[in-house]
Amino acid sequence: MGFKNYDRNMSFADMEMDRVLGCSRTQRFLSEIDDHISWKPIEKILVKDYPVGKSVKGNAAYPPLMMLKAVLLQKWFRIKSDPELENQINDRISFKTFIGLPLAEPSPDHSVVSRFRDRVGQETMETIHREVLQQLEKKGFSIDAGMAVDARLIKSVSRPVSRKKMKKLVEKKIQQKKKNPGIKFQRDTDSDWTVKNDKPHYGMKEHASIDVHSGLVLSSVVSKASTHDSNYFQYVVLKGMHHGKVPATVYADKGYHGQMNREFLHINDISDGIMRKDERNAKITEIEIARNKIISKVRYKIEQYFGLTELHHNAGKARFTTLVKENWDHFFGAIAFNMKRSCLMAKRQHVYAVS
Repeated sequence: MGFKNYDRNMSFADMEMDRVLGCSRTQRFLSEIDDHISWKPIEKILVKDYPVGKSVKGNAAYPPLMMLKAVLLQKWFRIKSDPELENQINDRISFKTFIGLPLAEPSPDHSVVSRFRDRVGQETMETIHREVLQQLEKKGFSIDAGMAVDARLIKSVSRPVSRKKMKKLVEKKIQQKKKNPGIKFQRDTDSDWTVKNDKPHYGMKEHASIDVHSGLVLSSVVSKASTHDSNYFQYVVLKGMHHGKVPATVYADKGYHGQMNREFLHINDISDGIMRKDERNAKITEIEIARNKIISKVRYKIEQYFGLTELHHNAGKARFTTLVKENWDHFFGAIAFNMKRSCLMAKRQHVYAVS
């Protein structure tokens, strides 16, 4: 079987087209990303665990790096569906050039893109995430200067239903799964209800940590909306330690205020950057109020990550109906965010250095 082998040598038509496309902002951005990231180590990680392309029989498969780059395009250019991604690749020469697809070849089918997500598991994605962060660290971007932790709500892709009706739907799903394990459901049964700022919300929740200096995403995981932020505090902190050493300080808002989280930081010799809030028997002091203001000026970068990805990646609304797929999608979105942010920052630093 193996992978499809495309000729990397450009034809005269390709070279002329590349010269014309040099004026395109999209082409320039994708060329900068290509130069910014070393793809060979990432391809090696993908090929090692990719379940197709290893058999000598059958049709050749699309290279996994090509599929990874295609899904990156989907994130960077806010393409909402796999069929639309297929159309865009067929329609845009810059996209074909970036993923390494000859101009005369058709885009991978949208079903192939969908299966790619199922074939590349969470463990492989975490390895790729670590590889990208290590590459960026060598370029001068910090990944251990300090950590900010926060969570955001994700609106469900399904129409909200009451808890009572949801319970019946879950029971029905379990029964049908027993009879037919391969059955698929359009209804999102992994979402649930929570209340934020006195407003009910139906969906999921992303918990994340970022480096407070570079703003790069260190960890990300998706849970049900009703899960309290504190329940994932220790998880995202530990997952964000890519060198195995603890961060100097972990910053978080009042939602993480609590004895358990403070003890976790103290035991691991991490400075406490959690904002304080009023308790039943004690109100916060003027010193604690001033401290909260200082912390808010440090941890704003995680709010920046949430805001930018909601604006440009549509990350505030779920794409899938299961926690497993939505978790994969947001984790991949974090990788795409890190690549783009670091590339733009490197370009900006170069401009300043030249001027």
